[in-house]
Amino acid sequence: MPESIPADSVGLVTPETITFDDPLTLACGRTLKGYQLKVETYGNLNTKKTNAVLICHALSGHHHAAGYHSMSDRKPGWWDNYIGPGKPIDTNELFVVSLNNIGGCHGSTGPTSFNPETGKPFGPDFPVVTVTDWVNTQAALANYFAIEQWAAVIGGSLGGMQALQWSMTYPERLRYALIIASAPKLSAQNIAFNEVARQAIMKDEDFYGGRYLENSTYPKSGLMLARMVGHITYLSDAAMRSKFGRDLRSGHLNFNYEVDFQVESYLRYQGEVFSEGFDANSYLLMTKALDYFDPAAEFDGDLTTALEQTQCKFLLISFTTDWRFSPERSKEIVDALLNAKKDVSYLEVDAPEGHDAFLLPIARYKQAFYAYMNRIIREVA
Repeated sequence: MPESIPADSVGLVTPETITFDDPLTLACGRTLKGYQLKVETYGNLNTKKTNAVLICHALSGHHHAAGYHSMSDRKPGWWDNYIGPGKPIDTNELFVVSLNNIGGCHGSTGPTSFNPETGKPFGPDFPVVTVTDWVNTQAALANYFAIEQWAAVIGGSLGGMQALQWSMTYPERLRYALIIASAPKLSAQNIAFNEVARQAIMKDEDFYGGRYLENSTYPKSGLMLARMVGHITYLSDAAMRSKFGRDLRSGHLNFNYEVDFQVESYLRYQGEVFSEGFDANSYLLMTKALDYFDPAAEFDGDLTTALEQTQCKFLLISFTTDWRFSPERSKEIVDALLNAKKDVSYLEVDAPEGHDAFLLPIARYKQAFYAYMNRIIREVA
């Protein structure tokens, strides 16, 4: 944490928990009798309630997108590069809402929440959720704030899928959809990576069929492996080569199975940190939501037909070295939108950082993001 809060930061923020008592029927057929959402807001809602922006998080994301919770925080929220006074998502002009989706593990109703029917954590009994389920809870959140229409719904990766689903499920309730480093559905390769991660978790001897909390433990090794596999897919070969190369941690080979290379040390560290802060059942749920996302499925696989009902304007951004969600996947959405005669802008950013580029302050990306958001601000502020 810096000694003083930067001028372009939203500063110290306090999340709130919002309770919804209405039953929520999920795509899987089960119903939650009620649920809670953990939410952070930045900026102020104008009197006409036209300047609200929704931030949708990626797989391991949550409500804390910008600013600091305390002066002792090691780092700010996950999208602090882009949310704040004078930043692309300008909190001087916009009211920004960021939430932790249901099924998560950072305060919204999920597997770590207590099941009122048993008095124990839901654990593996928490229902499988989908992107559409999340969008429905986000619509309820908009109602809570009396927001009839979002100025924009914005997300990267899995967050971009939510923005795309918003444009289809509630076409009249958003003006703009910003879909960054995303895809219209997962490839077989991506589903395979998710399955490897899930198996790593479920095969851990401390998983206990998902009831590890009742056994006062958690599947640490499985979570570490899942995160290590995932993290490899978020970085490009160029980024890993530039950051680590074949550098040795101790300057020499150990001739054993401990850490030799810096990249091994990095992955173990990332896995360790992640395992201490993320719930295993939530990870299983989030990856399944990714796997199941396919908005064209209801339209015989025709994405153009699926998008004909949309009313908002679109911006899509991809990154050249992102092999998890390559530029070709964004272009599938762009082509479908063009075929459906929708207003769409597209930018492919030359960046070596891979999938994680959407989180980073890359000059061309930031400039384009800023310019497009200024267009939105002129319309709604």
